[in-house]
Amino acid sequence: MGKLTRRALLLGTGAAIGGWAATRLAPWHDTLDGVPLTGPTPEGMLNDASLLSPTPVAKHIVLTEDPGEALIARLRAELAEARAANRPLCLSAARHSMGGQSLPMNGTALGWDNGTIQIDSTAQTYLAPGNARWSQIINALDPAGLSPKVMQSNHDFGVAATFSVNAHGWPVPHGPMGSTVRSLTMMLPDGQVATCSRSENPDLFGMAMGGYGLIGLILTMEVEAAPNMRVTPTFQQMPGTGLADAFMAALDDPAVGMAYGRLSVDRARFLDQGLMIAYRPDADQSDLPPAAGSGWVSRAAAHIYRAQLYREPMKRLRWWTEASLNPRLGGTSTRNSLMNEPVATLDDGDPTRTDILHEYFVEPARWSDFIAVCKDAIPPSYQEMLNVTIRYVAADPDSWLAYAPTPRLAAVMSFSQEMSERSEADMARMTRDLIDGMAGIGGSYYLPYRPHATIDQFATVYPRAADFAAAKRALDPSLTLRNALWDNYLRTL
Repeated sequence: MGKLTRRALLLGTGAAIGGWAATRLAPWHDTLDGVPLTGPTPEGMLNDASLLSPTPVAKHIVLTEDPGEALIARLRAELAEARAANRPLCLSAARHSMGGQSLPMNGTALGWDNGTIQIDSTAQTYLAPGNARWSQIINALDPAGLSPKVMQSNHDFGVAATFSVNAHGWPVPHGPMGSTVRSLTMMLPDGQVATCSRSENPDLFGMAMGGYGLIGLILTMEVEAAPNMRVTPTFQQMPGTGLADAFMAALDDPAVGMAYGRLSVDRARFLDQGLMIAYRPDADQSDLPPAAGSGWVSRAAAHIYRAQLYREPMKRLRWWTEASLNPRLGGTSTRNSLMNEPVATLDDGDPTRTDILHEYFVEPARWSDFIAVCKDAIPPSYQEMLNVTIRYVAADPDSWLAYAPTPRLAAVMSFSQEMSERSEADMARMTRDLIDGMAGIGGSYYLPYRPHATIDQFATVYPRAADFAAAKRALDPSLTLRNALWDNYLRTL
């Protein structure tokens, strides 16, 4: 059968999350605000991973200038042109956000594709261009025996984009990926290039971390790495409400370097069962194999994952493979191979549906309250929830828009949503109910997903948002760096 990894028949990717259904809905509308939601995106428009954010853009270009003065000159020219035309500009990578956070309405959409990664093995750091994807980082670090200290669960995303959305991963006991960034260089809206860190321009650093590209264009980043190693998982079943205690117990073990949890999502036992998976170094650390994905194993797991749609028996089968089969199969993997997986593994290929993520953050002491909030809000909807993955996020003292001001458990949920106006309205209602519930227990929600929160909910959960907006206006009085997060929320504060 071959070596099995964390993903073996359990689809361990943290980008996969979710699960609930009532009855299947027949297609109703295939437009949203008059824009077709199926088929290719019309010329002159861009979309993001939601497929629900068709946005007209005036200009879309991918820069290929080498990092250095040529690229800096080109970026300055694009900023000046956008400012003179009074149109927004947004620099993005893979556009995996889901609510237009990477899209400039009628503006200039920039990408860039160039640059190399420099490794300092002694310091265990790497210097990367902001556009570098995590697959490139892993490929560069792996031969040096190093690994990203923290990264998102899939390797498609840009490194600066990960910092800009303040994403976290499942290595423990760390905070967001930004907690591993030592310094960065960034072009400000007026074209100046600034070096930012916790000691140099710390306000700019804290605003850019989780600032969704509204503060500047990130050019380079110096980031901490960790030793790559062979790791072995352990599995522990428990009631869903017991997962917080299991997580905290795992964190007390210094040998645990990676950990995540699961909750059951079938209708009869919705969130009643929990599973804790923790990775510790294997006794044998010799001759580590090159980083690889999980291949056919991941594809088989993806087939089971997709078969859950409106099939309660398949949800129970998936839970059995994760909680009962995988512990018997065991298996080891390297740290790099665990994280070296593309999002495409989970693509459903159904043009009438789209995968929508939610993420909520709650203090471990309020975990049982979190379960109760979800049980109240999700079952009454007709959204089809396929998975929920639990991770740990240490307190974030840096970001002005921090979702984890104290240590939190993060619950990443995945829903398969019908692409119709009716389903979108139902998703919006359910989302607002969940955010109200989370705010009531001192929790928070994550900003890169669908813009269904009310402005009041946003301001309540992110109390420094008004300060962020004021500082942004002072830094960028022409509001050249702009996206849907600004247009929908921050501009009102």
